[in-house]
Amino acid sequence: MLKKKDTLEAIIGLLIIIFLFVLVSYIVQNNLGNFLSMLNMGFISMIIYILIGILATVVAPISATPLIPIATGIWGWFLSGILSIIAWFIGAIIAFWISRKWGVPVVKKFVSLKKLQSYEKMIPPGGLFWTVVLLRILLPVDLLSYALGLFSNISFKKYALATIIGITPFAFIFAYIGTFPIAKQVMILIAILIIVILGILTFIKSKKKIIQDES
Repeated sequence: MLKKKDTLEAIIGLLIIIFLFVLVSYIVQNNLGNFLSMLNMGFISMIIYILIGILATVVAPISATPLIPIATGIWGWFLSGILSIIAWFIGAIIAFWISRKWGVPVVKKFVSLKKLQSYEKMIPPGGLFWTVVLLRILLPVDLLSYALGLFSNISFKKYALATIIGITPFAFIFAYIGTFPIAKQVMILIAILIIVILGILTFIKSKKKIIQDES
């Protein structure tokens, strides 16, 4: 189960991501013409964005979320959301495949095993599909892909489907938020942060109750 220290680190990480997201949005919105003309290289820039998203997912816990406002400024929120989904999905599949095929000896080169172990007890023996969907919504990518590959028996097909369902709302919501004025972004992102924190705490509490009932 996630310890208090791990939960605090997760919250701090989310705050940093939100800060960077808003900062990048501010830069894009205030230097839109010059900034985007430098970065918009058509199809090549899309490929670069996808590759960065894949790398950020595989080399956890780096997050490519703060780059979404740039993508939204260049391609609009809908295409930005699609590209983010593609990047995160491919990255999540690679991370899952690495952990399922090669296990701890290779996984530890990409992520902290100590942090991975804190995710292990969050993975239930039953009802795994919808748990993965929920965790994807709360923790869209990052360490979860490696944890599921190492500690669960979920099939590849179910994992892939649960991942798509879980990350899609996150990708489109954040891409759309990137179109808002900065003040509105801050308010919405703080509201999302509160919802995510409450969701994580509720999930942890329910897991503790299940463990207590079983013992």
